[in-house]
Amino acid sequence: MPSVRQLHLTSMVTKRVRKSPEERMREIEQATARLVAERGYNGISLKDVAEEVGMSQPGLLHYVGNKEGLLSLLITDMYDAHGTPAEFMASGLPGSDPEAPLFPAYLRFLVRHNAAQRQMVQLFLMLYIESVNPDHPLHDYYRNRPENIWEHYSRYPWRIPPQVGQWDPGMRPYVRRVIEAMDGVQMRWLCLPPVDLYDEWLVFERMIFPSPIWDGYR
Repeated sequence: MPSVRQLHLTSMVTKRVRKSPEERMREIEQATARLVAERGYNGISLKDVAEEVGMSQPGLLHYVGNKEGLLSLLITDMYDAHGTPAEFMASGLPGSDPEAPLFPAYLRFLVRHNAAQRQMVQLFLMLYIESVNPDHPLHDYYRNRPENIWEHYSRYPWRIPPQVGQWDPGMRPYVRRVIEAMDGVQMRWLCLPPVDLYDEWLVFERMIFPSPIWDGYR
């Protein structure tokens, strides 16, 4: 028969470890990102996420509210919150002078950032494909994405060639091509055999920002 001390020790071992809300949120974000990257939003349930992190569904709902709340975590709190122009301008990298940052230099920074988070890129593109359905909760987000990106980039004092003219409207076709090319390069990067994301982007950079116009502005 176990002693009182043995029972006490067993209780301590089996007692559930209490985690902080911040730790729980990180677990939920990571589990959701992994599952959506593999199966898509339509292929997972709250039950799947709850089981992945060892929680009950009511416990999960306490953090995310509903299934669509999971998407807010992934896109707003994880994907869109990092790799930003502000992070680039705080990096001290060549071309990151906050008073006159270089747009192509920022894009190289962004590509390096994305190359280090393959799962998030896969998740983003998976949701992009699903959002073609008008009933998808991110349909409007992706439909409005080019204009939202343009507005966000327009907040910064990029140094661009005089031949391009003013940022608006001179840079609009450049930003459109950047979005289209980067989405395509990232899709190719996820396929087999894979390409080197950064090296592949440099090829497109030379086409989108050609010499001699962009010499000294990259």
